[in-house]
Amino acid sequence: MGCCGSAERTKREWRPLEDRSCTDLPWFLLFTVFCVGMGSICGFTIVTGGAARLVFGYDSYGNTCGQRNEQIEGVRLSGLDHTDRKYVFFLDPCNIDIVQRKIKSMALCVSLCPSEELTSYQDLKRFAMLNGSELCSYELAGHKYPGLPERFTKCPKLPVPPSKALPVFNRCTPVDISCYAKFAEAVVTFVGDNSVLHRLIAGVAASKEIIIGLCLLALVLSMLLMVIIRYISAVLVWILTALVVLGSLAGTSVLWWLYIDHRLYGNDTSTKVTKEVKEEVEVSRDSGQALLVYAISATVFTVILLLLMLFMRKRVALTIALFHVAGKVFIHLPLLALQPFCTFLALLLFWIYWILVLLFLGTTGNPEQNEETGLTEFRLTGPLQYLTWYHAVGLVWISEFILACQQMTVAGAVVTYYFTRDKNRLPVTPILSSVLRLVRYHLGTVAKGSFIITLVKIPRLILMYIHNQLKGKENACARCMLKTCICCLWCLEKCLNYLNQNAYAATAINSTSFCTSARDAFVILVENALRVAAINAVGDFVLFLGKVLIVTSTAFAGVLLLNYQRDYAEWLLPLIIVCLFAFLVAHCFLSIFEIVVDVLFLCFAIDTKYNDGTPGKEFYMDKALMEFVESSRRLERVVERGRSRAKEVVSEGAEMKPMAPGTSSA
Repeated sequence: MGCCGSAERTKREWRPLEDRSCTDLPWFLLFTVFCVGMGSICGFTIVTGGAARLVFGYDSYGNTCGQRNEQIEGVRLSGLDHTDRKYVFFLDPCNIDIVQRKIKSMALCVSLCPSEELTSYQDLKRFAMLNGSELCSYELAGHKYPGLPERFTKCPKLPVPPSKALPVFNRCTPVDISCYAKFAEAVVTFVGDNSVLHRLIAGVAASKEIIIGLCLLALVLSMLLMVIIRYISAVLVWILTALVVLGSLAGTSVLWWLYIDHRLYGNDTSTKVTKEVKEEVEVSRDSGQALLVYAISATVFTVILLLLMLFMRKRVALTIALFHVAGKVFIHLPLLALQPFCTFLALLLFWIYWILVLLFLGTTGNPEQNEETGLTEFRLTGPLQYLTWYHAVGLVWISEFILACQQMTVAGAVVTYYFTRDKNRLPVTPILSSVLRLVRYHLGTVAKGSFIITLVKIPRLILMYIHNQLKGKENACARCMLKTCICCLWCLEKCLNYLNQNAYAATAINSTSFCTSARDAFVILVENALRVAAINAVGDFVLFLGKVLIVTSTAFAGVLLLNYQRDYAEWLLPLIIVCLFAFLVAHCFLSIFEIVVDVLFLCFAIDTKYNDGTPGKEFYMDKALMEFVESSRRLERVVERGRSRAKEVVSEGAEMKPMAPGTSSA
């Protein structure tokens, strides 16, 4: 079978919810093999001891704490029995390499972390004698610490801060976090005064209940907005129209006013021109010409914009109708509101797993001695070093796969709603039915679509990494080319995302393969290009206003609730946290709303293309969309009657035209 479905029927017969069959089965098998490979990486890290080294910790000689170890060839003090030494202790825990994000210190396995500060080597000796936990290198006897010459390099740096073990990872961590002052300074360099940082953190701690309440408020407002947006969409659209018209007219008027003012000022000073100010006059004349060009360009833009809005007003009405129907969809399918939670939970679980395996890979491999420090580290060598790249590709592909599953699930539920004539006879759980259809028939289609996005996203991420690494080193031409490539790949990714989303909807309707669905959806979108432009332009702005409404409402409520704190500096961080969370929640929920609108439009375009309302070809669409179609037909009939009358007038005028002089009948 070809990529574009050459083996399938050439003429598409749209039969919603019929002839369901498996699609893109080879891609499902490929994705399954890839996921097995991801799981094999995790198994490899566990079998080779990388997972145990991360969880239990290991010392600078390659010994894993809390267990018996085997001798490592060429590494002294390896192969020790650390069954009773379960904790990792760093001789200098404050020596942090910020760039490499690791502690540059010798690590030892000890039986107990020091709970009190040790200020001398005599204290180290007493701690070793009382607790049996030796904090110096293994070859040094605890009762000889104060007199050994090696104590300056193989014993902990004094004073030893009090520490306690982490709950899971068994690392002795200093209780006083001021030990990490350099690291904290690098993280919060934007804070000039520590007191400001302390006040901000104190404000967050004092307002944690209010922050949680405001986050819940943002969640409720987002869910509520998806239902009521159908009632306020018309108002928001007219607000958008008024702002665009007034803004374009105002901008053009200001440019013409500046040009006229500059022209009058120039004429007033031209009689006083001397040789000394000739250059200034030339500059002024150039500025006047530039203002004239700007004013003419703005005028042309305004005229084109007004004409576009005049001709596209009917398509704007379609956007309002689609928003109205989308609100009804959420009333009939309330479980759609839970889709962001399910997707976020799936992504969160996968990201946690991915990070854990990445950490396992960091402690997996062959033991090697660092030439600078002499410490033993584990690194992947040879072909095994490509496991990290494989794991990185898995992050992108599987994340995109999860997002694509959300799009397919929403599309399947909306398609079921649209093509069910009697809404009272909808399935009990359309969302669950859509999920089951996805799992049973269309996982291959989702895998293929997400893989195409991965092919575009990975080169963009690589170019972004190269750009960041070469910042300040590359020339202007290379920097411009890198940014251009990144921008082009970003635009391509957005276009493919939009096409993929419509391809999933076409698959949910007709159960066709990804390429066939993408081709059919593309044809439908091209045939309705002006409608697509209107829906994307107006719809995106309306949804943006919805996000702004949720953020501002949450921020206003936050100001009212935080008003009791007279130290207004403490408001900053809580309000920033709340506003960021509100925007994130609003974006997640309104993104679902946007998917619903896009799927409804594709269904509407298919419905109007293959049905005309006659018996046997009845429309599936909602009453609001039916009213839009009827009004469009009435307008078309009026225009058609006007054209026919104009033709009749022209033909009558031609018949009544007098004969030219000098002619006679035969």
